Amino acid sequence: MLLLKAHNFLKIFPWIAMGFSKTFASVKKRIALSDNGLKDEVQYKERLIYKFIRLFLLVSIIGLFVEFVAYFQKWDLNLHLDFIHEFDPKQEVMGLFQWAYLSWVSFRGDYIAPSIMMLSQFCVVLFMIQSLDRFVLGMGCFWIKLKGIKPKIEGDGYDIEDDTSFPMVLVQIPMCDEREVYQQSIASACQLDWPKDRILIQVLDDSSDELLQMLIRNECNSWREKGVNIIYRHRFLRTGYKAGNLHSAMSCDYVKNYEFVAILDADFQPNPDFLTLTVPHFKGKPDVGLVQARWSFVNKDENLLTRLQNINLCFHFEVEQQVNSHFLSFFGFNGTAGVWRIKALEESGGWLERTTVEDMDIAVRAHLHGWKFVYLNDVKVLCELPESYEAYKKQQHRWHSGPMQLFRLCLPAILKSKISKWKKANLIFLFFLLRKLILPFYSFTLFCVILPLTMFIPEAELPIWVICYVPVTMSILNILPAPKAFPFLMPYLLFENTMSVTKFNAMVSGLFQLGSAYEWVVTKKTGRSSESDLLAFAERESKSTNEDKIQRRLSDSGLEMLGKLKEQEAPVDSKKKRNKIYRKELALACLLLTAATRSLLSAHGIHFYFLLFQGLSFLVVGLDLIGEQVS
Repeated sequence: MLLLKAHNFLKIFPWIAMGFSKTFASVKKRIALSDNGLKDEVQYKERLIYKFIRLFLLVSIIGLFVEFVAYFQKWDLNLHLDFIHEFDPKQEVMGLFQWAYLSWVSFRGDYIAPSIMMLSQFCVVLFMIQSLDRFVLGMGCFWIKLKGIKPKIEGDGYDIEDDTSFPMVLVQIPMCDEREVYQQSIASACQLDWPKDRILIQVLDDSSDELLQMLIRNECNSWREKGVNIIYRHRFLRTGYKAGNLHSAMSCDYVKNYEFVAILDADFQPNPDFLTLTVPHFKGKPDVGLVQARWSFVNKDENLLTRLQNINLCFHFEVEQQVNSHFLSFFGFNGTAGVWRIKALEESGGWLERTTVEDMDIAVRAHLHGWKFVYLNDVKVLCELPESYEAYKKQQHRWHSGPMQLFRLCLPAILKSKISKWKKANLIFLFFLLRKLILPFYSFTLFCVILPLTMFIPEAELPIWVICYVPVTMSILNILPAPKAFPFLMPYLLFENTMSVTKFNAMVSGLFQLGSAYEWVVTKKTGRSSESDLLAFAERESKSTNEDKIQRRLSDSGLEMLGKLKEQEAPVDSKKKRNKIYRKELALACLLLTAATRSLLSAHGIHFYFLLFQGLSFLVVGLDLIGEQVS
C-alpha cells in the first residue's frame, strides 16, 4: 500500500514536468510566430510610456544586482535611517562598495522616500474614494433587489387589433465589414414582433469589401421579398466611423415619420419581443429620451478572457447602470441594444463625429438638455465578447480614450448648463473623473509603479491592507453579480491590474490628444452563438445558400462574382494564426518579477506573492497566452 501511494505521489512530478514543457514550447512557438507584433505595438506618441517602463526596468535590475551583493555580504537590507545616522564610519572598517551602499540608503531615506510616500498616499486616497464609490453602488443595487424595484409601464399597452396604436419605430443596424455576423443580425431585426407597416429596418453598411456589400444587399432583398420593410444603405464617403454612419442615416427625409429609433450593432441578436418590452416605457413619459436593455453574452464561458470580461460587464449592467438609472435617471448609453426618442436625439444635437465614444457623447448632451433615461435589467439582448486579447485590448483602448476626449469637449457645456449643481457634480466628479480618469491612474501608478519601487525603497513600503485586503474585498463585490465566477476571483484581480497599463495609456492619449486617441478599430467578431434557435438559423443559412442567392439574382455575373468570392476566401482559410508580443506588458512583467526577487531577499511575505503572481500575469498577457489566437 505504501509503495502504491509513493507511486501515485511520484506520478505528479512527470505531470508537472510535462506541463512546464508544453508551456515553454507554446511560449517558444508564439514568440516565433510573432514576426509583426513588435512593429505594430509601439507606433504613436504613447511609446513614451514604454520608454519610461524600460528605463524603470533597467534601474530596477541594477538595483537588484546591488541588493544581491548586499545580501550575500550579509548586510541588513532593511536598514533604517536612525541606524545610518548613528553609524560612525571611522569606527568601522568597510570597503568602498559598502560605503557607497550606506550612502545610497541614507540618500533614498532623506530625499527619495518622502516623495514616494506622498505619491503613494495620494494614490491610496484615490483608491479608497473609488472603493467607496463601488461600495455605495453595491449597496444601491442591494436596496433595489431588496425592494424589488423595477421600471413600470404607465397606462395600458398597445391595442394588438389596431396597428395604428403602435408608434412608428426605426431600427438601425450599423455595420462595417461584419462578414461573420451580418446574417444573424439582419434576421433577428427582421423577426421583431411589431406591426410590419409601423417599422422600418435600416441596414447601414460601411463595408469596404464590394463582395461583402453584395452579400449584405442580397440578404436585405431576400427579407424584403418576405414582406419586411427593410432598406440597405451604403455611404460613398465613409467618414466619422459609426457616428458618421448614424448621422447620415438620420438625415433621410423619411425619418421624420418615425418617433423612435432602435440601435442594434451587427453582432446583437434581440429576441422578437425586444420592441414590445422597451418602447412602452416611453408611453406617458414625455421626458424619457432613452430606454436601454442589458447585454447577454453567448460566449462568456468560451475561455478565461471571456469569463473575466463577463465579470466586469455583469457588474457594469447589474450595478452601475441599474443604480444610476433608478437614483439619477442618467447613465452612459451603451451604443447598442437601446431605443431613443428621435426628438431627444434632435434636441441634443444629433450624432457627432468628434470622439470615438459617440454613444456616451449623445447621452451626456441629452442629459444636459433634461432628458431622462430608463434601464431595463430584465430585457437582455444576445451578443458576443472579444475572444482574443488583441481585439479586447483595442476595444478597451477606444473605451478609455474616448471618455477623456469627451470630457475635454463637454466640460464647458456642463459648467454652463442649467441642470442642478448635484447633477453637474455627478457628471464631472463621478461619471468622468472618478470612473474614467482616476481608476486607471491609481491602478497603474499604485500597483505597477509604486509597489515595485517600494521594494527597493523600503522606507516607503505600502501596507498590506492596500495591496491585499481592500483589493480582494472590492473584487468580491465586483464578482457578486456573476456568482458562478467566484473560482476566478484571483485571476480577475490580477487581470484587472494587468489591463491597467492599456487603460492608463488610453486615458493619457485621450486626455492629451495623442496619436491613437481618434483611432477606431472594429472589434473582431466570430459569429459564435450558443442559443439553439441561432444554431438552427446558422444551419439553414449555410454557404450554399449564399451561392444560390448570387446565382439566382446575378445570373452569369453572379457566377463570376461567386468565383471571386471563393478565390478571396481560399487564402483566408489557409491563413495561419499568429500571435503578437506586447512590449509594455512584457517589460512590466520583468519589472514586477525583479521587484519580487528583491522582496524575497528581504522576506516581505505577502508583497512577494503579490508581485510574483502579478508579474506572471503580465508575462502571460505579454506573450498573448490568454484568449484565442488571431489570424
